[in-house]
Amino acid sequence: MAKSIIQTKQAPAAIGPYSQAVKVGNLLFVSGQIPIDPETGTVIIGGIEAATHRVMKNIEAILEAAEAGFDHVVKTTIFIKNMDDFAKINAVYASYFTGKYPARETVEVSRLPKDVEIEISIIATLD
Repeated sequence: MAKSIIQTKQAPAAIGPYSQAVKVGNLLFVSGQIPIDPETGTVIIGGIEAATHRVMKNIEAILEAAEAGFDHVVKTTIFIKNMDDFAKINAVYASYFTGKYPARETVEVSRLPKDVEIEISIIATLD
């Protein structure tokens, strides 16, 4: 099965040897997004809610580049530095979906790229 690379300037450029997203068949695999403003390349400062919104907006931009939206997301993985932020992250995260939530896991980790507080990756179906 052929794979195609999805890329948009509306989300941060990859900071390593990976793609923003890869489409294979009817599946879209979006690399972990961190709270980087795609226009400035800087990490968002202002608390976990602002960081989570930026991550979700980055994911949204990649989904749009693949002609999809949050209703196409079937799986998410959330990495956070502090499980005490779980409720705040959930509130922001939930606001991007219309009720049919994807499968998900949330994992507390000791460190993330650029020392951010959150990273989210997703898998979406393009049917």
